[in-house]
Amino acid sequence: MKTKRFNLAIVIAIAVLFIFCTVTKNKVGNTSLQKAFQGKFLIGTALNASQIEEKEPYASKLIPQQFNAATPENIMKAEIIHPAWDTYNFDLADKLVAYGKKYGIKINAHNLIWHSQLPPFVRRITDADSLKMYFEDHITTVASRYDGKVYSWDVVNEALNEDGTLRNSIFLQKLGPDYIVEAFRLAAKAAPNTKLYYNDYNIEQPEKRAGAIEIIKKIKAAGVRIDGVGIQGHWHMNDVPLEKIEESIKEFAALGIEVMFTELDLSVLPNPTGRPGSADISQTAAYNEKINPYTKALPDSVQKKLAQSYSDLFTLFLKYKKNISRVTFWGVDDGQSWLNDFPVRGRTNYALLFDRNLKPKEAYYKLIELAKQKQ
Repeated sequence: MKTKRFNLAIVIAIAVLFIFCTVTKNKVGNTSLQKAFQGKFLIGTALNASQIEEKEPYASKLIPQQFNAATPENIMKAEIIHPAWDTYNFDLADKLVAYGKKYGIKINAHNLIWHSQLPPFVRRITDADSLKMYFEDHITTVASRYDGKVYSWDVVNEALNEDGTLRNSIFLQKLGPDYIVEAFRLAAKAAPNTKLYYNDYNIEQPEKRAGAIEIIKKIKAAGVRIDGVGIQGHWHMNDVPLEKIEESIKEFAALGIEVMFTELDLSVLPNPTGRPGSADISQTAAYNEKINPYTKALPDSVQKKLAQSYSDLFTLFLKYKKNISRVTFWGVDDGQSWLNDFPVRGRTNYALLFDRNLKPKEAYYKLIELAKQKQ
């Protein structure tokens, strides 16, 4: 009898310990990114469909605790929200709006016009008139539906080449170089109560930055509203271009618009392409073990380097907090990060502030402490 009771006690003890560990392993206590940076700038994250539908119990608690802004990863891109000529699918986008309202999270809708992730029917369009009809209908229908329900729109996404010239997209080919101004004109008419942004990667680099500035000036010269610019911030831990970022903040802010960092992550893995900071999703590279060195865990030395790189970057952000309205991480945790598959599929990256178990990393605590110091 004693043996049975003893065994039962062990089982109960193990169960209690398991529950305790499950509940506390991800615990961040009373710390919160959004509270730490309150009054400085919004702290955002990218959300996938599972997170929007609150299918991940711990993430469902963590996200509204830590973030006060959110951008959908994919569900508002054209291939999902407008899959056929006369068909719109607003289900997940509506859920995102409801999610934001439920938790008081400002939604940055992403995006209206992008050359990538277009529905197949758009790629089959051969004449300019048909593409113009799609262009106008898509912007007007989607932007008007969510006017006043989302905080902002990335109206045009990634329209530039690395040298600052316009990307040779289907929109440039068939609608001409003024398509960007027209996109903002249509969006401003359809969504007068929503902020309108241009979003791109590598626009902290001088040549591409000059191209972005030219776009913004052209929109303003046409008397069309543009409220801000998003610098994506896909950088490498060992090569964060702080001086160029600072110069970009100053130059964009001088145009009288908001500056945001919209898709922030810091890769810790070797770069097989040799192109710094690029987020061109058409890039690919072959897998080999040398470029995937941390399959089990991130060494402490690298963890500390990542934390310091984030700290250096946010020190700069805080210096220009009057010009920066939002900093958004591109994902909640390392497991969600697109960098696990870009530009090489199947790697194990550690680019964000929460690990694969949603546990805060050293970089998280470094930013919390930094924010306290800069009160």
